[in-house]
Amino acid sequence: VFSINKRLSKGINHGEITKHIVIRSILLFFFGVILHCGYANKLVWELWNVLTQLAFTILISYAIFNLRIRYQFIFSILLLILTEILYRYTNIQGFNEPFVIGKNFGSWMDLVLMNKINDGGWVVINFLPTSAHTIWGVIAGKILFSKRDNFEKFKIIALAGIVGIIVGYGLDWFGITPIIKRICTSSFVIVSGGWSVFTLAIFYYLVDLKGFKKGLTIFVVVGMNPIFIYMFSQTLGQFWFNGFVNIFVGGFLQYLSISPEISNIINSIVVFSLELYICYWLYKKKIFFKI
Repeated sequence: VFSINKRLSKGINHGEITKHIVIRSILLFFFGVILHCGYANKLVWELWNVLTQLAFTILISYAIFNLRIRYQFIFSILLLILTEILYRYTNIQGFNEPFVIGKNFGSWMDLVLMNKINDGGWVVINFLPTSAHTIWGVIAGKILFSKRDNFEKFKIIALAGIVGIIVGYGLDWFGITPIIKRICTSSFVIVSGGWSVFTLAIFYYLVDLKGFKKGLTIFVVVGMNPIFIYMFSQTLGQFWFNGFVNIFVGGFLQYLSISPEISNIINSIVVFSLELYICYWLYKKKIFFKI
């Protein structure tokens, strides 16, 4: 929402914006596939990465961007209902157990699209229910850009988050739909979306309404380079940086007779801090990786 409104304010027409969105989605998809090749250390056709998911959720959300908020919300709920129907009622032999790893509709679709099933239970069609997340982000952005009173904006977003948290956990607690991240069940989408929206409301209240900004630079510097730090952590970080840091951190802690478990935790904190510093350095140098 912020990006599109900024482009419109500069006089960029809708055709150019659509072109940018499509190219951005293609690049996200491409980067996602590349990451899977890196994980496997060979050329593979796998689409479980979060970047490939975003490529689709952005397109879906942009397709209904100009609808009124109520219709966008209804559309997002219909996506969740459609997901429930596909998992519960398609009754494909061998894939008719909605919440069992490798035996659900999502796994069957993976066989159709990639001729393989993810050992961890992740499925490609997660982009369908999680499009609701991106749509709710659009709705939240539209509310923030609206002419409503600022405190009213906070109340609307906070209440939406609380309702999402209650409904999401409720679906799980009452045995209707379990919260399962790896197949993005409707309960998971609702509760995680609820927490995200509620967190947005809290930060909006603290930063925009109360002017509290001290110590929050960390969120700014990471938020300005999200694609970069994600790609870095999944490539150089995973295959070199983390282990390289551990040579020194782990080696030093070994002399102090620190247990491997505690050593791993400390190493993770050091790696995390160094990656934050990389983002901070890029921010100070005004280097931003955009697509």
